Amino acid sequence: MELTRRQTLALGVAAGFVAVLPARLFAAATDDAIAEFTGGAAIGDSGITLTTPEIAENGNTVPVSVDAPGAVAIMLLATGNPTPKVGTFNFGPLAGSQAASTRIRLAGTQDVVAIAKMSDGSFVQTSRTVKVTIGGCGG
Repeated sequence: MELTRRQTLALGVAAGFVAVLPARLFAAATDDAIAEFTGGAAIGDSGITLTTPEIAENGNTVPVSVDAPGAVAIMLLATGNPTPKVGTFNFGPLAGSQAASTRIRLAGTQDVVAIAKMSDGSFVQTSRTVKVTIGGCGG
């Protein structure tokens, strides 16, 4: 079977569409999770610290810590994972500090996002890119 130039171009466009589709779906899921957490409020960019490794040799266990003094809740997202919402940490009035540390699984190189709801009702966000050399979610 010989492919014509037109058929080859059509196959190339279809392959490109299929390759980009998951990234758009993950981006939509991330945006939905952020909107659900913030209620559509404006998000600032100071008052929160996210610590991740720049390069993770294994995506199965990536250490992450987040610190937001004065926060009542902090949500972590991994934008490239099939399920981007990693978790939410809630802090009560007797919490000694508004910080959390955990290990997360990353499907590949992607951004890790932390959003904190502050005690005054405002929101702050930060993100860091983690380069994963071995995939963690089936990669």
